[in-house]
Amino acid sequence: MMRNLLLLLMVLAMAVPARARTWMHRGGGSPTLKSLLLSAGPGDTIVIEGTVAEGALVIDKRLTLLGRPGAVIDGLNEDDALLVKADSVEVRGLTFRNPRRSNLDDKAGLKVASCTGARIVGNQFDHCFFAIYLSGAKGALVEGNTVLGRPGEEESMANGIHLWKCSGATIRNNRVEYHRDGIYFEFVTGSTIERNTTMHNLRYGLHFMFSNNDAYMDNHFESNGAGVAVMFSKEIVMKRNRFLANRGASAYGLLLKEINDGEIADNEFVDNTTGIMVDGCNRLDVRSNTFRSNGWALRLFANATGSSFRGNTFAGNTFDLSTNGSLMLNTVEGNYWDRYTGYDLDRDGTGDVPHRPLGFFALLVERQPYAMVFSRSLFVSLLDRAERLLPSLTPEAMKDDRPLIRPPRTTAKAAKPAEKVSTHRSAPSSLLFTWLLLACGMPYFASHG
Repeated sequence: MMRNLLLLLMVLAMAVPARARTWMHRGGGSPTLKSLLLSAGPGDTIVIEGTVAEGALVIDKRLTLLGRPGAVIDGLNEDDALLVKADSVEVRGLTFRNPRRSNLDDKAGLKVASCTGARIVGNQFDHCFFAIYLSGAKGALVEGNTVLGRPGEEESMANGIHLWKCSGATIRNNRVEYHRDGIYFEFVTGSTIERNTTMHNLRYGLHFMFSNNDAYMDNHFESNGAGVAVMFSKEIVMKRNRFLANRGASAYGLLLKEINDGEIADNEFVDNTTGIMVDGCNRLDVRSNTFRSNGWALRLFANATGSSFRGNTFAGNTFDLSTNGSLMLNTVEGNYWDRYTGYDLDRDGTGDVPHRPLGFFALLVERQPYAMVFSRSLFVSLLDRAERLLPSLTPEAMKDDRPLIRPPRTTAKAAKPAEKVSTHRSAPSSLLFTWLLLACGMPYFASHG
C-alpha cells in the first residue's frame, strides 16, 4: 500500500510542471551569462543589466532574455553575438554590438537557426554586419527593433534583417538604416512585412527573391540606393507602401521582375528616378496608386503580359509611361493623367477621347538614352506638338480609352513633401540640330518598331 502511494506521489510530481524562475545577471559579474544559460531551465527568464562582454552566446532551450535599460550584448568579434537554437525563445530590450565580421560566414548580432516561434522584440543593433539573421525559422516575430549602421560605411555592411528559407514570419515596426539591403527575403513563404521604415541603405530597402505568398503593407522606403526589388516570386501583395526619393542612374521605387499574380494597390511613388519598373511579369493588378514627381512613373516592358493598370494617378512626372517595344499585352485604362487635354461632355467623370501617355520622346529615350540630354529643349516641345498632330507616331495600343477627369480617391497614406521633378522644358537647342535628330530618329523607329 505504501509503495503504491509513493509511486502515485512520484507520478503527480512529474506531472506538475516546474515553476519558471527569474535569474538576474549584471554584466561583468559572477556567474557568467554563459553559465546562467546552462543552469536555467525551460521557461525561465534571465534579466540582464549592464554590458555582457563574453562573446558567442548560445540559447539551446526555451528561455526569455530580457534587458534592462542600457543592457548590452557585446560579441567581442568572436562569432554570432547571440545564437538561438531552441523553439519559443524571446529576446527583448537588448543592444547588440560587435559580432564577427566576415564575408565568408554570415555572422550576426542575433541569429535564429532552424527554430519555431522566436520573438525578437524591441532590441537595438549598432553597426552589426548582419543584424538579425533568420535561417530555417518558422513563425518568427521580429518587431520594434532598431537596426543602425554608420553613414559612409554601407559597403562594409551586410543586410539589416535577413531571412533565408523561412515561413510564417512577421516583420513589423522595425527601422533599418545604413546597411546593404534593409530587409532581405530569399525562399520565404507565407510571411508579412508591415509598418517598417528602411532608409539610406546601399542597395535595396527591401529585397525579395524566390519568395511566394508574402505581403508587405504600410512600409516606408526612402532614399535607398534602388528602392525595392521583388524578383522571381508569385502571389505577392503590396499595399499602402510609400516609395520616396529612391534616386540614381538605375534607381526605382519598385522593381518587379518575373512576378506572377501580384497585387499592387494604394501605394505612393514620389520623387523616384523610376516609380515602378515591370519586367517579365504576368497577371499583375496595379490599381489606385499615386505616381508623383518621378522621372519615369511607369516603365512597362513589352515582355509583361496580362496585367491591368486602373485607377492610378499620374501627376508631375517627367515621363508617365515608357516601354521598350511596340506591343501592349496589358490593360491601361481608367487612370488619371495630369497631361490629359481632352473633355468630358457627358460629365460621367471619364474623358470622351483617349489619352496617349506614351510620348514619342519617351520611346526615343528608352531606345537611345543619350537623347535624354534634350529633355528640356525645344526638341521635346516640337515632339509634343507633333504627337498631337500625328498620334500614329506612338503605338496604337499605348493609350487609355477611359482617362479620368479627376484624381480618384485612394487609401494610400500621404507622402512626405518631396522636391518636385521639373517638367518645364525651356533650354533651347539648335533648331537645325533638333530637326536633324528628329529626322534620324524617325527612320530608326520605322525600322525597329
